[in-house]
Amino acid sequence: MPKILVVEDEPAIAESLAYSLRRDGFVVTVAASFAAAEREAPGADLVILDLMLPDGSGFDLIGQIRRGQRPSTAIIVLSSRDGEADRVAALETGADDYVAKPFSPREIVARVRAVLRRSSPVSSASSPSDSGGSRDGASRADGGAKPVVPLTVDEATRRAAVNGRLMDLTRVEFDLLACMLGAPGRVFTRAQLIDRVWGDGFAITDRTVDSHVKGLRKKVGEAGGDAALVETVRGVGYRVTDRPIEEDGGPRSRPSREGDEP
Repeated sequence: MPKILVVEDEPAIAESLAYSLRRDGFVVTVAASFAAAEREAPGADLVILDLMLPDGSGFDLIGQIRRGQRPSTAIIVLSSRDGEADRVAALETGADDYVAKPFSPREIVARVRAVLRRSSPVSSASSPSDSGGSRDGASRADGGAKPVVPLTVDEATRRAAVNGRLMDLTRVEFDLLACMLGAPGRVFTRAQLIDRVWGDGFAITDRTVDSHVKGLRKKVGEAGGDAALVETVRGVGYRVTDRPIEEDGGPRSRPSREGDEP
């Protein structure tokens, strides 16, 4: 079973979460401090993290996990702060989900299962034309072997690359890219992306989608690609471009910086 690390300094909350998770079959470790969480995080498949710790910031721990030995470890943030700015900051730092206190342990168990389900490798029996296997920019310049879009994802290994260079994506960023790469050039509304990436039972806002797309674009650029590969269609949603970034000697339009569209 997946190993869950609960990072929470309030004993009553930590014990309630640990009990519910263990009853559901998970292997659970509890850490009441930043230092203890640092030691335990490398062995966890998913971390449930309170941002307010007595000896450090949960934001710093998220950053360490994303830069560490297992950057794909899932992270669900718990916080008594329910403002949009706090949610956006946690998601942009690398969290996969955000839950405001108070919450029900049953809800947390459901969210843990949903996050792990999204990140599970696809069955080897699935064909590349289904949700499993490798995907690249499926549109071809000449009907031959070279894809126009230099982005690829392998859903079996959860690896994504641009121009052959691997990107260190969060789980949500990977799922967003895989979804859009399934149909390069097609515009996906935010509602469609929420349905395909998060599914039912999550209070996900358009701003949450925007934040994850912003992070995805940043990492495409950091890996040597062009952020404009992921385009904003103003007032509608997002798409992975199905045409070369440069045409007629000039660059394609860059992502919008206006309003709530990154």
